[in-house]
Amino acid sequence: MPKKYLLLFIGSCLGGLTITAQESTLNPVTVSASLSRQRAAETGRNITIVPGDRFKDLPVHSLDELLRYVPGVEIQARGPMGSQSDIVLRGGTFQQVLVILDGMRLNDPNTGHFNSYIPIAPAEIERIEVLKGASSAIYGADAVGGVVYIITKSFAAKMGQTGTRITAGAHGGEYGLWGADAGIVYSHNKLHVAGGVIKNQADGVQQRGTTGYFNNTTASVSANYYLNAQWNVAYRFAYDTRDFAAQNYYTTFLSDTAKEKVTSRWHQLRIAYEGAKASFSFDAGYKSVTDRYAFNKLSPPNSSESKLFQSRLLYEYRPNKLTGLVAGVNFLEKKIASNDRGHHTLYQVSPFVSVSQKLWEGFTMRPSLQWVYFENISSELVPQLDLSQKIGSWQLRGSVGKTIRDADFTERYNNYNKALVTSGRVGNPDLRAERSVSYEAGADWFWKDKLKLSSTFFQRFHQRLIDYSTTAYADMPRKSNLSPTGTYALAKNIAEVNTTGFETDVQYIHDLGHGHKLTTGAGLVWLSSTSSDTTPSFYVSSHAKFLTNFSVIYEWKNLLISANGLYKKRQAQKAAAINAALSPDYFLANARVQYAFLHKMIAVFAQVDNLFDRQYSDLLGTPMPGRWFMGGVQLRWKNTGN
Repeated sequence: MPKKYLLLFIGSCLGGLTITAQESTLNPVTVSASLSRQRAAETGRNITIVPGDRFKDLPVHSLDELLRYVPGVEIQARGPMGSQSDIVLRGGTFQQVLVILDGMRLNDPNTGHFNSYIPIAPAEIERIEVLKGASSAIYGADAVGGVVYIITKSFAAKMGQTGTRITAGAHGGEYGLWGADAGIVYSHNKLHVAGGVIKNQADGVQQRGTTGYFNNTTASVSANYYLNAQWNVAYRFAYDTRDFAAQNYYTTFLSDTAKEKVTSRWHQLRIAYEGAKASFSFDAGYKSVTDRYAFNKLSPPNSSESKLFQSRLLYEYRPNKLTGLVAGVNFLEKKIASNDRGHHTLYQVSPFVSVSQKLWEGFTMRPSLQWVYFENISSELVPQLDLSQKIGSWQLRGSVGKTIRDADFTERYNNYNKALVTSGRVGNPDLRAERSVSYEAGADWFWKDKLKLSSTFFQRFHQRLIDYSTTAYADMPRKSNLSPTGTYALAKNIAEVNTTGFETDVQYIHDLGHGHKLTTGAGLVWLSSTSSDTTPSFYVSSHAKFLTNFSVIYEWKNLLISANGLYKKRQAQKAAAINAALSPDYFLANARVQYAFLHKMIAVFAQVDNLFDRQYSDLLGTPMPGRWFMGGVQLRWKNTGN
C-alpha cells in the first residue's frame, strides 16, 4: 500500500477515536446477519451499526450522505442532498447492494439508481446496520456486496415503553438552499406511533443549459400496537419525491440537459407473535414508483411506473441457549409499465432456512440455504456458512457463500420500446442471473470496552456479471430500432469478474469527563477487480480502488463540533464531448459547529460542505458542488414518561 494512503488513514483514525458508551455499542445486538437477535461479534460477519440519532449531529442532509461516511461504504453521488446516489459495497455494482426497511426490501424493479431513495424520515430511524459481503442465503437476490438494513423506532418498540420525543429543524444557505425536518416518536404501553418529514431544496449551481436544482421531500408515519404480551400489529405509509436536474446522470452527450422526477409511495404491514422459545411474523410491502425523465427540451420524456409487491413468512425457534433456527419464504411480484421499456411482470419465490449452533465455548456456526426461483428465467440454490470463535479479547470470523442477482427492467429493456435509438445504453432481454462465490476471513479485537479494531480479507468470484459495455452496431443482438452510425453500450453478461479486497474499521470509546465527549469512526478499503472482458464495463471500472472515510463528533457542555470526510482513489476517466473528467483521486471534508441552550432543547449551527472547495465528481459528467455555506436551528424535546 502506498505510504501516503497509509498515513492518511492513520491520521483519520487518530483525528478522533470512536463512539458513545458501553460495550453494547462495540458489540451490539444485530438482526441483519441472521434475521434473529444476536451479538454482532457472534455472527461471523463484518457489521457496522449507525445509531439513527447520528443524523442530527453530523454535517449531512440525507440518508445517502449519512451512509457516505460509514466505514466501508462507497456512495457514488450524482447530485447533492438526496438527488441521486448509487450505493456500493466491496467493489460491486450499484445493483448489488440490497436495501431493507424493517425486513422488507426496497430495491426498485425499474433500476438500482433509485435504491438510495429510502422512504423513511430520519426521525423514525432507530439504527442502520450495514452488513458487508455475501448475504443471498438469507435475503435472496441482490445481496451480493452486502445489505443496508434500516430499523425504525416504531417497528422495533417493545410493550411497556413510555415517552415522547419531538425533533424539528430548519436550514438555509447559498444557491437558494432551504430545508426543514421534523419528527415525533410517541410510546405509551401498548401503542407506539412515529412520523416525520425531511425536505431539501435549492436552485443549484449553473450547468450547461440548465441549473443543478433539486427539490426532495420524504414523509413517513407508522404505528405499532401490542394486542397482548405476545402479539403485535404494525403499519407504515411513506411518500417520497425527488425532482432534480439530471444532466449527464446517464449519458455523456453534449445534448443532455435532462430533468427527472421520481415519486414513490410505500405501504408496509407486520403481524408478529413472540413467545418464550418461538416467534412468527408475516410481513408485506407494496411500493409504487413513477419516473418521468426528459433528456432535453426537444425529446419526448420517458414515463415509467414500477410496482413491487412482496410478502414474507418468518419463523424462529430457540429450543435452548445453544441452538436457534430461522426459516421462511419470500414472495415478490415486480411490474413495470413504460413508454420506453414496455410492460412486463416478473414473479420470484424463495424459501430459506438458517441454523445457528454453539458447538463449544465461544464458537458459533451458522449454515444457511435458500432456493430462489425467477419466473421463466432460472432457479438458483444459494448456500452459505458463517463461523465465529471468541478467544479472549479476539473474535475470529469467517464466511463463504454464493450470491445471485437478476437483471432489473432497465437492464433488460432500456430503449427497447422506442421507434429509433440513435445512441445510448440498450437493454438485453436475454440476460441471465448473475452468480458469484464469496469468502472472507477477519478478526475483531476489543480492548477494555473502549477500542474495537476490525479487519477483513475477502474475495468474490463472479460469473455472468451484468454490466454495460461499449458494443459495435454490427454486434448488437437486436437492430430493428438502432442506427448504423450510432454509439451503443449493451447490457451484457460478462464472463468473469474477480474482486479481491481488504477492509479495516476502527472504533474507540472515551468519555473525557467534565462534559467532554468524543465520537468517531474511521475505515479503510482496498480493492482490485479483474475482468475477462477485453472492453472494460462501465460500473465495474468506476468503483474506488482505495477508500478511507471517517466522522468525528466532539461535545463539550453546550458546544458540538463535528466533521466527516473521505479520500477516494479510482480509475481516471474522460469525456471530451462534454469537457468532463474524473480525477484519479480526491479528498472531501465537511464541518459543522453547533451551540445549544435552554437545557439543549434549542441549538443553532453553522455548516460548510466541501470545506476545501474541491472540484470533483463521483461519476463521469456529474460535477458535485464546491464549497457551500449554510446554517440553521434545531429543536429537541424529550419526555421519558413514568
